[in-house]
Amino acid sequence: MKQDRRGFLRFAGTAAAALALGHLPFAARAASAAAEKLKIGVVGSGNVGGTLGGVWVKAGHEVMFSSRHLEKDKELAASLGANARAGTPREAAAFGDVLLISVPYRALPDVGKDLGTLLKDKVVIDTCNPFVNRDGEIATWAREKGAGLASAELLPGARIVRAFNAIGYRRMGTAHEQPGRIGMPIAGDDAKAIEVASRLIRDIGYEPVLIGGLAMGKHLMPREPLAGERTPDEIRQIAATLK
Repeated sequence: MKQDRRGFLRFAGTAAAALALGHLPFAARAASAAAEKLKIGVVGSGNVGGTLGGVWVKAGHEVMFSSRHLEKDKELAASLGANARAGTPREAAAFGDVLLISVPYRALPDVGKDLGTLLKDKVVIDTCNPFVNRDGEIATWAREKGAGLASAELLPGARIVRAFNAIGYRRMGTAHEQPGRIGMPIAGDDAKAIEVASRLIRDIGYEPVLIGGLAMGKHLMPREPLAGERTPDEIRQIAATLK
């Protein structure tokens, strides 16, 4: 009984600290992140991946950028300092405690095949959205299945959390200026993956709001009711109306 109580108190203390961290200034959160920094592999360092990776570097984490353009990734990493580096997608996947995958949806099957067993049990933040006019038939399939469940099928073995799917990348680097004001709707089935992704989301100024399992990931898309910048409470109210 005493052990259970001690465990509960430790959990409560950790939770309280995490909540408090979300309201600290960015510099203070960066210092805390540096004390418990994660290694993040970015697969697809375009607008979204490059922006998020850059803010995570500034928050104290180590990031490896990767894409089809290694030289551009090297330039990006050099501009961000010692905690940033560049490599191939497989190198980024091996490097990262967490992966951020941010590629056009039509590329997701190849990413899954190329990374293979490197995805097994890896926490993956999936920002990818299926657009029929850009991605073709696979987008039609993913929309019918639901983007969260489709991504899980294309990235077998990964512990997926959908996030950053329905908000403009230009604002992703500024959320830390008003920490906790903007909510970030997320969907996932794996409790530990949700915990890790939530920490990283808070580290750059958003407040994560879990809307449900991966089946609910179909709602995390542009032009859906949850798209755009909303407060955490507004996200919860909208999510309560979705099925």
